[in-house]
Amino acid sequence: MKLYSYWRSSASYRVRIALALKGLKAEIVPVNLLTGEQKADAYRAINPQMRVPALQDGEHLVTQSIAIIEYLDERYPHVPLLPQPPEERAYVRELSLAVATDISPLNNLSQLKYLSEQFGVTEEQKNVWIAHWITSGFAAIEAVLAASPYTSQFCHGVSPTMADCLLIPQIYNARRFNCDLSPYPNIERIDANCTAVPAFQQAQPDAQPDKPK
Repeated sequence: MKLYSYWRSSASYRVRIALALKGLKAEIVPVNLLTGEQKADAYRAINPQMRVPALQDGEHLVTQSIAIIEYLDERYPHVPLLPQPPEERAYVRELSLAVATDISPLNNLSQLKYLSEQFGVTEEQKNVWIAHWITSGFAAIEAVLAASPYTSQFCHGVSPTMADCLLIPQIYNARRFNCDLSPYPNIERIDANCTAVPAFQQAQPDAQPDKPK
């Protein structure tokens, strides 16, 4: 199994957490987004979307982080990352998609680069943009967590799920951009519980082989 990954990519980070929680070993194949390796012909042949992650599992290639995590959960069902009852699965997906579709794309390197190159947005303006979308997204997630009977030690229950795999990398990004997390006590509590789990520690960006020295 191979995972095409970039050390600070939140989407790659999500999949690394899922693999670690399941005890699955994958060779990390670094794709340097800063130098444009994702646009090279060799990687474009693997993933025409020119994004990470991409997972090669034998003859099967899967892209898009949520699709990869759900594939792993169905292919390797030990240590499930989605609960069985449909309404609870929907809840985990709801939280996951709140990160993957409402927050994360607006922080991505390619979108931020476009803002700079096409509209002359300064670094300070980009940081305001990033903080706005993170904090507004976290406010919504915090409200969902606070209201749900499924919220416990983790986003759902007492074991990590796909929702935690999505949330923790976004918290990492929030801290990178100095977002105040104190208005989100459930998010902070879940973050503390997750970061105490060895699988989350193993998957974190600072532990990756392609982190610059």
